[in-house]
Amino acid sequence: MKVPRILLAAGASGSGKTLITCGILQALINRGLKPCSFKCGPDYIDPMFHSKVIGAKSRNLDTFFADGDILRYILADNSRDCDIAVIEGVMGYYDGLGGISQRASAYDVARTTDTPVVLIVNAKGMSGSAAAFVKGFRDYKEDSNIQGVILNQVSPMLYKTLKGHIEEVCGVKVIGYLPRVTDCLLESRHLGLVMPDEIQNIREKLQALAEIVEETVNLEALIELAESAGDIDAAEPRGGAFDFHTAEPVRIALARDEAFCFMYEDNLRLLQKMGAEIVEFSPVRDAELPEGVSGLILYGGYPELYADEIEKNVSMRSSIREAIEGGLPTLAECGGFMYLHESMEDNEGNAHDGVGVIEGKAFRTPKLNRFGYVTLGENDGAFFSEDVVGEVGLMPVPAHEFHYFDSTSNGDTMTARKPVGGRSWKCMHQTETMLAGFPHLYYYGNSQVAAAFLRKCENYEK
Repeated sequence: MKVPRILLAAGASGSGKTLITCGILQALINRGLKPCSFKCGPDYIDPMFHSKVIGAKSRNLDTFFADGDILRYILADNSRDCDIAVIEGVMGYYDGLGGISQRASAYDVARTTDTPVVLIVNAKGMSGSAAAFVKGFRDYKEDSNIQGVILNQVSPMLYKTLKGHIEEVCGVKVIGYLPRVTDCLLESRHLGLVMPDEIQNIREKLQALAEIVEETVNLEALIELAESAGDIDAAEPRGGAFDFHTAEPVRIALARDEAFCFMYEDNLRLLQKMGAEIVEFSPVRDAELPEGVSGLILYGGYPELYADEIEKNVSMRSSIREAIEGGLPTLAECGGFMYLHESMEDNEGNAHDGVGVIEGKAFRTPKLNRFGYVTLGENDGAFFSEDVVGEVGLMPVPAHEFHYFDSTSNGDTMTARKPVGGRSWKCMHQTETMLAGFPHLYYYGNSQVAAAFLRKCENYEK
């Protein structure tokens, strides 16, 4: 499959990747093109900014979560009927597992998908050193695939000087720059950027950013570089749980609002391929669960910012508690897991009543807890004990944690293991009908999760 594509990478976090990616996406749309977008790594928030621009869901590409064949399939399948795929990198270009490994880095994604790379260089405070920076990144790996450069936070006058110098010294094309912008900055909070819908006049700011990009970045050169990418061989995953499908569609209630918004779109897509009918609801505003559902999903988000509204919605908390206690199959992650506790603190440390299914308290801590990639293995396979695909039990599941909160009751039915260093800990509440804990799961990394959940939903419906 022919997929014109480009990956925008940087030397470090905070270099302006998301800002420039959004500006380029909007500028491409303004030209009448239809872009699709992706984010390297497990991030939830940056793709929301992409989605705000393109009006369609952005996807994640993560080489820890999925092998090369699945990654290429996700890229190609979500690029159908699009003119160009724009992929935003993660952290520094070569930053992967354990600090020095390149696995799960933006470089690993570029290498796995054979995607041309444009290196974004935050050149504030630099002049000639920018050339050394570019040369070091390009030559660090023979297959770096860095074929273009965009300079960030430079003046038009300095750009003219640096462009010729970098191209002469490094032999790589400098295709544009971004001056220092003050009215389009994306603010951050404890889990990353603030949400797009919280930014006043976000549409106007994105248009203003696109106008700057149109003037300062050679979009023709960017498009030409994207079109130079080779074809992708991307077959849909088959075999095992990937072939599972419910006998009839099953309705799954999905919490989705300003408090619960961290979810992998391809997780939902895989569930739908297997027979799920997703019915969205709001734990903040709705009075009770949707009628006629046979399963419940509570993903993460910022429940701590909406703890007062969540607590006051007594009817919804009661509806969820009664449904789970009545056997409704449930998946809950991170913020959704916190919501199920008897008590949950807000961002200031004030306690609020939760659903009450998990005995214990979710509480704020001053730093990230157990953050990063993990692999989950079963200790007590209650939720996955049913034979779904010819194998009893659950194979290891790739997952990810990123939270400032902790719990007095993290669960102990699974073991989370770090991929580097050997650290491990107990986690997850796992019953016959509920799987809940801080880790975020990625279903394409282990399709048994999706298949087992939907089998539980089928049985509940019967």
